[in-house]
Amino acid sequence: MYTIKTLNAISPVGLAKLPKNLFEVLVDSDAPDGVLVRSANMLDTEFKPNLLAIARAGAGVNNIPLERCSEQGIVVFNTPGANSNAVAELVTGMLIAGSRNLAAAAQWTAGLKGDPDMAKNVEKGKKQFVGGEIKGKTLGVIGLGAIGAKVANNAIHLGMEVYGYDPYISIEAAWSLSGKVHHCVNLNDMLPLCDFVTIHVPYLPTTKDTINAQTLSLCKDGVRILNYARGELVNNDAILEALDSGKAGAYLTDFPCEAVLGHPGVVCTPHLGASTPEAEDNCAEMAATEISDYLRNGNITHSVNMPEVSQPRAGGKRICIIHKNEPGMISQITGLTTAGKLNIENMVNKSKKDMAYTMLDVTGAVDPQIAQKLAAIPAIIRVRVL
Repeated sequence: MYTIKTLNAISPVGLAKLPKNLFEVLVDSDAPDGVLVRSANMLDTEFKPNLLAIARAGAGVNNIPLERCSEQGIVVFNTPGANSNAVAELVTGMLIAGSRNLAAAAQWTAGLKGDPDMAKNVEKGKKQFVGGEIKGKTLGVIGLGAIGAKVANNAIHLGMEVYGYDPYISIEAAWSLSGKVHHCVNLNDMLPLCDFVTIHVPYLPTTKDTINAQTLSLCKDGVRILNYARGELVNNDAILEALDSGKAGAYLTDFPCEAVLGHPGVVCTPHLGASTPEAEDNCAEMAATEISDYLRNGNITHSVNMPEVSQPRAGGKRICIIHKNEPGMISQITGLTTAGKLNIENMVNKSKKDMAYTMLDVTGAVDPQIAQKLAAIPAIIRVRVL
């Protein structure tokens, strides 16, 4: 029986993926085997030695201490793509809302309540909010992952000309992308072409302020910038200056902050991107499936700090080893299994930066002390025999 602690309200759809005969799900547990979390801050959490995995029901993991988890052999999962449809739909809607000035128009119209000449003033006042159609306009998409690809495809269906920039696009994302999306090899080529620019990349030191004074200077006058990925991807001073000068026509973002709220041309929503029941169900279901498969079978899928390793069970016992990515590890591991007269039916080893994961399916009489013998190897962090 594995104990799973939930740090936030996790969708029952996800929890249903944890069979009650194998998992005990608790809100309060001092020493869980696994943790399901959404936004709770775990950066200062002390982890007990038996904690094996943390699954984040969402994509971002900035609330989890990844380096410390790796040092303690704790696998951290996220759920990439599970909320992509929710975010992509919102961005697509905001493309239209931004082009038609809907937020400002709705706010102005609300002020007509009680006006005896409402009908007359509506016709008179609407001229200040006239916008354009997005059909035939050009959209630039920075980042063509699960969300960016969906936004690009939606825009194609709405009749837009779409350019995409992503130097790290995955094969899976490339297959899902419409063939009508034009590929750009650098932002300098793409930005001058675009009436709208939307950004969908993770927040890293290298992506901070991707939209800045220099990149904005390359854009068309009146460009509309959409940011539904992370607030730090757009430099606030630069975008506000661009709005004031007319270089930017609008900034639509899901990340409120003191600097941008209330500024003319800014449309700010309260982090609604993935806030749909469907997205929460999808994220919880994926997170629960990932943590269940790892605890029960040792398979790692969608980990942010460990390599992805997955294979069917081949009978007998399965030995799962988290270790440093150092030379000679395989020979040391197989040397001990050979000395223990174990036959290796299947073996897989993969690395991710400084970390590595080796999984062996073995037959034969497994020495109950094999885990201790393997753990005695200096570079090995955690050993499990399933």
